[in-house]
Amino acid sequence: MSFKQRAMTPEIIKKVDDAGVVAVLVIDELRHTVPLAKALLKGGVSAIELTLRTPVAIDAAKIIKKEVPQVTLGFGTVISIDQVKAVVDVGADFAVAPGCNPKIIAEARKHGLPFAPGIMTPSDIEVAIEEGCQILKYFPAETSGGMEHLKSIVAPYQYLNLKFIPLGGVNINNAATYLESSLITAVGGSWIAKRPLILSEDWEGITKNSKEISELIKKIRTRK
Repeated sequence: MSFKQRAMTPEIIKKVDDAGVVAVLVIDELRHTVPLAKALLKGGVSAIELTLRTPVAIDAAKIIKKEVPQVTLGFGTVISIDQVKAVVDVGADFAVAPGCNPKIIAEARKHGLPFAPGIMTPSDIEVAIEEGCQILKYFPAETSGGMEHLKSIVAPYQYLNLKFIPLGGVNINNAATYLESSLITAVGGSWIAKRPLILSEDWEGITKNSKEISELIKKIRTRK
């Protein structure tokens, strides 16, 4: 199998790994953008996946890049060529997708956008490997069989040193199961700033959730 040019830069790989968690966000109102980003940073969460599920997502990203530049800005649900171009124009640090579409990965690579496709099966993994991907989104993690399923499907490819971001059913109660594995570079944290928390402007609650996962990551990595 001939591998293509890498789809993720060493710099972004390190940033995601250092973060240990990627907060998954849905922003409905632009006025929430800055206080949300600051609430996450206050709790120690510096990497985000801003999902392209609302009309204001791109504008929210522009605000983050300008006013909270210390955030590692990723985009989620990037499933079209137009979306790839849009997030590149904003200056995204990386992007992810729920599935593994070679056309989208190729478009991201063409623009120099670090990209992590979604995988759930060995076939998904082989497509991602062929496209030069090293960090893969394991989705949906819990309903697919959790860490046990991931270890099983990755076993034949472990020599390639692939890393994964599990998302889907991951929360503070089971995050340790993933973070304790050397396969995991970071967990996807959709629970940290759920949509209702953002809409109700519960910045203290979001900071509390951020601190909780940040402390867990530190505790686990100190033991390793």
